[in-house]
Amino acid sequence: MGVIKVYGAKKAACPQRVIACLIELGIDYDVIFVDLESGHHKQPDFLALQPFGQVPVIEDGDFRLYESRAIIRYLATKYSPKNSLNNNLLGTNVEEKAFVDQWLEVEAHHFNQQVYNIVLELIVFPKMGKQTDISYVQLLEKKLANVLDVYEERLSKSKYLAGDFFTLADLSHLPGLRYLTTEAKMPHLVEDRKCVNAWWTDISSRPAWKKVLSLDN
Repeated sequence: MGVIKVYGAKKAACPQRVIACLIELGIDYDVIFVDLESGHHKQPDFLALQPFGQVPVIEDGDFRLYESRAIIRYLATKYSPKNSLNNNLLGTNVEEKAFVDQWLEVEAHHFNQQVYNIVLELIVFPKMGKQTDISYVQLLEKKLANVLDVYEERLSKSKYLAGDFFTLADLSHLPGLRYLTTEAKMPHLVEDRKCVNAWWTDISSRPAWKKVLSLDN
């Protein structure tokens, strides 16, 4: 197996999702830096790799893939150690795999969408000279609180989202939860929920995630 190339910025959320997965699986990788602030991801050379102008993209030999959740599914399918519960990020049977897929969809469409818009309003837009819409942020916060109430119920019955061991369903939340609790300064949304807070403390303490956070662009 050769070194997998990851096009992106090490501290951008979606590339972090992929890098965390690579580290969990023990796969060698190189990050090819894409300067998002200068708009490199919208230039013709990058659009030839990713026609929507978004990061990350990976190259695994001659195989190229984009969309971070598709990438982590691919990596876990191809490279997860066999017969190893602690390293089976996809689940160990049909039902567990279905739960992994379910919570990946929840993360993408219910959790991440709210976090992404909060980050835009509180962090990205001000850097661009645009004014934050506080009323919209408050609406997003309320929606996200309702989503996390669902998580609290789930995590009161299961240590992790898809079952009793760490999977892609949990891993995929790491970048968004980091932005929510630190960059957007809304840790109360996590800390006020006992089970969600315990889950976040657990998954954010994993060596792979700590290594991701230690990386420089």
